Amino acid sequence: MFVLDSRKVKPGDTFVAVKGEKVDGRDYIDQARANGAVDVIVGQDELWARAKAYRRTLKAKVIGVTGSAGKTTTKEFLKTFLACYGTEGNFNNHLGLPLTILNAPEDGDFLVVELGTNHPGEIAALCDIAEPDVGVICSIGTAHLEFFKTQEGIAEEKGTLFARAKDFNAAPQGCNQIGMLRAKSAVPLLETERVCELECPVPGDHNRSNMALAYGVARKLGVSRAECEKRLENFSLPGARWRRTQVGDVTFIDDSYNANPDSMKAAIDAFEGEVVVLGDMGELGEDSAKLHLEVLDYAYAKGKKVITVGKEFAKAAIKRSGAKEVLLKGSHVMDLSSIVK
Repeated sequence: MFVLDSRKVKPGDTFVAVKGEKVDGRDYIDQARANGAVDVIVGQDELWARAKAYRRTLKAKVIGVTGSAGKTTTKEFLKTFLACYGTEGNFNNHLGLPLTILNAPEDGDFLVVELGTNHPGEIAALCDIAEPDVGVICSIGTAHLEFFKTQEGIAEEKGTLFARAKDFNAAPQGCNQIGMLRAKSAVPLLETERVCELECPVPGDHNRSNMALAYGVARKLGVSRAECEKRLENFSLPGARWRRTQVGDVTFIDDSYNANPDSMKAAIDAFEGEVVVLGDMGELGEDSAKLHLEVLDYAYAKGKKVITVGKEFAKAAIKRSGAKEVLLKGSHVMDLSSIVK
């Protein structure tokens, strides 16, 4: 195994020593060797070079998945239908992708990799490593508007995957910016219906669309309906994605792994209860205030009782109330003063 965390190294593993935002992996090489590391990769350049070289030895069809929302869910459905290895959790960046490739089995038929981006040019760099055979885009929304400015900018970035895939591409029918995505696609484009013949194990139209997209790709890759249906029996999503937890007599549905305006609205639509706790959404740039208010109004229009967490939703709630005077009171650690900064 190729491992980033020296504490998780086991005998026979390769330790990947790269500099992160908080720690420098090169400081932990001795610890990794003491734990049994037999090899060490030092720095991002060596990591990428090793991953590129190994990718070219794989017989597997590589399916790349991206999108503004739903890419992890779509990726998990694909891994299930194709019964294959793929990105674990949300390990989809300049470190996660090469590690996923290096840890892929040599003899697998398929490999599903998630490609994440929040700045222009990142999908191209990830495609340089993954060399995808199939490109899958599940949505074009409003995530990371701070860096892409418009949906067209997001589509341009995500569409790089379609320009680089070698066999075929896939997207849901009616996907935002579908015209641009068609134009970017250098190979045939499969446009899947929003529902399919299988029953979706998680609620919500967005999840049904993600499953239908993954199912369409799996069927095109030769997996039968019966195989897909059988493999779906034990499906579950990783992390805080529609995870049910019982606290006393209250059931909490934790879908808090990440959020943007589109996924917020989709979750509100899928939730049948009446109380929703909405936490701030990041990387929305100059439209942040407008988009937080839009989501808040959407929740109220759906008849929900809303609890907000974070200064952006607090500002939206105050604006919606029309209040002319507001009291801020709480422990210092809550940083309520940030609302007026």
